[in-house]
Amino acid sequence: MVQDYTSDALVGTLVDNRYLVRSKLARGGMSTVYLATDRRLERDVALKVLHPHMAGDPQFLDRLGREAKAAARLSHPHVVGMLDQGEDGPLAYLVMEYIKGHTLRDMLKERGALTPRLALAYIDPVVEGLAAAHAAGLIHRDVKPENVLIADDGRIKIGDFGLARAITTSTSTGALIGTVAYLSPELVMGRQADARSDIYSLGIMLYEMLTGRQPFDGEVPIQVAYQHVNSSVGAPSLLVPGLAGEIDELVQWCTANDPDKRPVDGQALLSELRHIRTNLSDAELDLQPPAARPLSPALPGAAAGAAAGAAAGDGGAHTEFLGALPQPTEVIGRGGSNPTTVIPGTSRPPARGAAAGGFGPLTAPGDSDDGDSPYGDSGDSGSGFGAEAWAGDAAAPPTSKRAQRKLDRDEEKARQRAAATPSRTLRPGNPRRRGLVWIVVLVLVAVLAAGAGWFFGMGPGSPGTVPQVGNKTVAEAQALLRTAGFNSTTRDVYDDSVSPGLVVGSEPPAGKVIRKFEPVSLAVSKGPELFPLPGLTGKSLDEAKTALNGAGMALGPVTQTFDESAPAGAVLAQDPAGGTPAKHGTPVGLTVSKGPQPIPVPDVRGKDQDAAAKALQAAGLQPVVAPEPVFDRSVPKGAVVSQDPAGGATLTRGGSVTLTISKGPRMVDVPSFVGKQAKEARDALEKLGFKVQVENILGGFFGTVRAQDPVNRSVPEGSTITLTVV
Repeated sequence: MVQDYTSDALVGTLVDNRYLVRSKLARGGMSTVYLATDRRLERDVALKVLHPHMAGDPQFLDRLGREAKAAARLSHPHVVGMLDQGEDGPLAYLVMEYIKGHTLRDMLKERGALTPRLALAYIDPVVEGLAAAHAAGLIHRDVKPENVLIADDGRIKIGDFGLARAITTSTSTGALIGTVAYLSPELVMGRQADARSDIYSLGIMLYEMLTGRQPFDGEVPIQVAYQHVNSSVGAPSLLVPGLAGEIDELVQWCTANDPDKRPVDGQALLSELRHIRTNLSDAELDLQPPAARPLSPALPGAAAGAAAGAAAGDGGAHTEFLGALPQPTEVIGRGGSNPTTVIPGTSRPPARGAAAGGFGPLTAPGDSDDGDSPYGDSGDSGSGFGAEAWAGDAAAPPTSKRAQRKLDRDEEKARQRAAATPSRTLRPGNPRRRGLVWIVVLVLVAVLAAGAGWFFGMGPGSPGTVPQVGNKTVAEAQALLRTAGFNSTTRDVYDDSVSPGLVVGSEPPAGKVIRKFEPVSLAVSKGPELFPLPGLTGKSLDEAKTALNGAGMALGPVTQTFDESAPAGAVLAQDPAGGTPAKHGTPVGLTVSKGPQPIPVPDVRGKDQDAAAKALQAAGLQPVVAPEPVFDRSVPKGAVVSQDPAGGATLTRGGSVTLTISKGPRMVDVPSFVGKQAKEARDALEKLGFKVQVENILGGFFGTVRAQDPVNRSVPEGSTITLTVV
């Protein structure tokens, strides 16, 4: 992500007494994204703060909370994690995993079209992440390069789960939200979206990665939407000659107009994608596409932006609303070249029960919404761009001649029947009887009106306000609902903040006015959803941190200790232990080895060999005797002359210390110097290693050695020889 360092009043503040806002990352029509530090877990996060006009909408906040919880339950290495959601005074926020890096859109801007090898490699983890979402019953609905995040360490994740459906609660009914360049035909037509809608958007994105441009463009978004419905995506090889036919088939399989002709979900596409990657040759995978050509800047408005985006990945399409709609939506985490676009639906409502045309990314198939939501099945639901949208209020096309003749015959028969029917009866009947019939009819009408008045005024059809049942037991909540005149059902949900057995909330939510015959569903907490902790023993500290991050857990206190068998930096133990069920964000304490403990080497010089060996062994070291003892005039025989390493150095337990043992002083024969000059005798004796002591008689006038002690025998080297000189 590219950080925006412009001034912002929120930068430097502490949100919810936990998240320290460090800098602004991006701003959109609905919220602003900041880089923040989670003070509790000491990690960087992406903090998404809603704009005040969004944060003040209770229905929006309620839907936002439910969507955030749904996104948090989706844990996958290729999906940006949802970490927290809450409110702090006037601020409403989401906390998401912070991915330091760039988007696929940035990559396409820089490199243009990619080789098939790169395109398939980049889209593989995106498909894998969507496959996990589809397996969990979730639909993204806004797949595009801006929502594919590439971390600096090479990880690839798909983001923007959790908001797009909530966005539509603050838009006008009948609005279709999405990125028009990647919008599936069924969403444009206002039909039910499923996993195959995400597959279509993936196919458009793969086409752009291979060719450097999007398959459809137009001066306004509605023109692009029209092409999604009425045109087919061409083969990428038309722009990249030599592209493998298997890749053409893959793109056109994903972008088929009929959803039944696409892969059923992300897992089906993933299997085929990997099969193709395995079977293509290196030459086919490394085919270099032609360089994208920039378009003329003279192109007007949105057409120039769309064309530039198709050529160089720098889409100029701005987030826009076609019709009188509120604030635009945005791309979670950063701005992009293909922001989500809101397109108005038709003026005519669809048939009751038809799928709504809202565009929200995290929707489980079969979910129902509130009656006043643009996602519900009320008659006011928007239908997007259906067949009526293209025709407007124009007259129906003329029928065939054969059908017209049949209509004419039917009209003539109807006229004949009307002519044969008398305009009045020949028997006027009994006026009293007719009056009685009218009385009965009026009584029945009065009874029906009274019954309807009771039903809708005081009975089951009367309006009532759903009471607040959060954090109450099921029995208490059901009693409150019965008192208010409602029937209730229960369903179990995971919740990190509400204790097991207590009610998380209701659907419809508290405070909503509904008819009393409408059921109220109570969401009962099962407590936090638990996941097994990864086993970290034996891993390095960095590996343990990566494993905890991948599992959605937090790093707890790290304790270091010496260990004789484990290398420095290895994890010795963890708390809680691996495999223990825990909720996301649980801190895990680690005990990490500092390696073997260093031992100071004792100084054993001058000690007897046995005593020196015992002293080293007591310190945990291993004595080793040098093979050759040495003479030493100052160290007695059998004592230690020297050691290696010397005393005061450090070794680990079991380290070796080499001892050199003394043989005592060397024995040297002392020759006789009696009768010789004292200087000659001194020099000769000192060369032999003796010390010389001279005693003069009569002042030593003649300088002649008169006597010598010792003489003519062997004495230890370094002994003192006494010379008597006259």
